[in-house]
Amino acid sequence: MDDIPVNIPSGSTRFLDRLRADLRARGYAYHTEKTYLHWVRRFIQYHGRRHPETMGRGEIEAFLNHLAVHCNVSPSTQRTALNALMYRYNKFLGRDPQQLQFQYARVKPRLPTVLTHPEVCTIMRHLSGTPKLMVGLLYGSGLRLQECLNPRIKDIDFSLSMLTAREGKGTRTAPPFCRTR
Repeated sequence: MDDIPVNIPSGSTRFLDRLRADLRARGYAYHTEKTYLHWVRRFIQYHGRRHPETMGRGEIEAFLNHLAVHCNVSPSTQRTALNALMYRYNKFLGRDPQQLQFQYARVKPRLPTVLTHPEVCTIMRHLSGTPKLMVGLLYGSGLRLQECLNPRIKDIDFSLSMLTAREGKGTRTAPPFCRTR
């Protein structure tokens, strides 16, 4: 039911209803409409439910700084909030809040979670049969899960102890994986 656009009461004077009607009149996607309304609502709530027409550049900067510093949002989330507020001011209200100065959200470094060799050995000791074979292939050859789940007979060469992974991530053909004897 989230994909069905909400009806806008005819003649409504509520700010968010007028904003919703403007977004629809300009042909924005329903998903964009929901996203922009979410961020405008959060902006209004952050400033103690003040009417949006009474707020300007300072309030926008304070809200975007709050998102970056206290809410610890990602840069793309902060950018989405900024786009929603800029739509509201530039296109809907017809006002330009000038050059904004706010702290940009930082990209958080993401380190991969990797099991140590002793941890893998412990896991392998608790497995048997097909699951042990699959985990061994995943760990030993670097196969992706889908490559391990969908091998075909023509991809396995028993005489050379070789497995060819086809149509992996990005539908690239990977080089064959060889096991030394």
